[in-house]
Amino acid sequence: MKIGLVAGEASGDLLGAGLIQAIRARIPDARFEGVAGPAMAAAGCERWEDAEALAVFGLVEPLTEIPRLLKLRRSLVERWKASPPDVFVGIDAPDFNLGLEKKLRKSGVPTVHYVSPTIWVWRAGRIETVRKAADRVLCILPFEKAIYDEKGIDAVFVGHPKASTLPTDIDLASVRELLDLGDGPVVAVLPGSRGSEVSRLGPIFARAAAMLASNRNDIRFVTPVATPKLRPMIEEQLSRAGVADRFCLIDGDSIEAMSAADVVLLASGTAALESALLGKPTIAAYRVAKMTAGILRLFRLLKNEYFTMPNLLTETPLIPEFIQEDATSKALAQAVHDLLEDPARREEISRRFATLRTELALGADDCAADAVIELAT
Repeated sequence: MKIGLVAGEASGDLLGAGLIQAIRARIPDARFEGVAGPAMAAAGCERWEDAEALAVFGLVEPLTEIPRLLKLRRSLVERWKASPPDVFVGIDAPDFNLGLEKKLRKSGVPTVHYVSPTIWVWRAGRIETVRKAADRVLCILPFEKAIYDEKGIDAVFVGHPKASTLPTDIDLASVRELLDLGDGPVVAVLPGSRGSEVSRLGPIFARAAAMLASNRNDIRFVTPVATPKLRPMIEEQLSRAGVADRFCLIDGDSIEAMSAADVVLLASGTAALESALLGKPTIAAYRVAKMTAGILRLFRLLKNEYFTMPNLLTETPLIPEFIQEDATSKALAQAVHDLLEDPARREEISRRFATLRTELALGADDCAADAVIELAT
């Protein structure tokens, strides 16, 4: 069996790696090829292009990348038309993958889209694009399947992989000792994994940390640096805010950083759900380019009141959210302070996040593998 794969960014790479391993456990001689990150390559995928090639974000920002992405998509279509896979799986990256899936499906290749586009937040009309592109959708959130069922689109709820793989019993003292964080309160600060995110949110987060540090001599901060190229930018931001000596910077391990924390302050995204699944009280912020924000507001493209994933999955929102102009250092520092000063609230949030984790822990890799194999055979 030959399986074509295209994953977007680091999160898609991890999903793809888990899928490859689960399929190979069932079909040892299965072959995998396409656009992959390091985790997928290590799992045995022949990498034609790196997943980072699809790491574009926003409404306006990706426009300069369109010619390159169209060229890449055309080359993939040509290769797979010449030598068709038994099934194609597009992992996330809907703006790229749905168009690719549509072309491959027309040529007779069964197609799977893994991770539903956020049609329940904005651009709801994309569900018709999904209908034309994918023979099957693999949903990682429980409410998504009902949306597709209503439209007569084949969808399978597979659960979220991180709910099954993230550590459940965290030895807080050991993690803090390993990172030399001391005995006082610890805040994990995650300004994002992209340069654009870190440039917008990093200075705001650094100043918020300075405000917190001015009131508590024993507070420490830990930041995972997503890629080596971001380290100089983050170090400069912390130095300017005068808090570099309060920060522990570690390379890439966001799970370790969040595991060590009493409270997590982060850029909204995949990390927000990871933090919730770790049971950590969390504050989320986000800022996009002013033009992108203007378009979203002008055309009322956002449908939901909340933008972090955990707040969409719990009965009541548990993560304070700050977006665009509301994401100020003062507001974020106050939100972190309030949680640090309220251990009972932190305990309640952790308990409710544990319930959410149970709901999502279905063994996503295995469920996804079964759904892909079934379609291919």
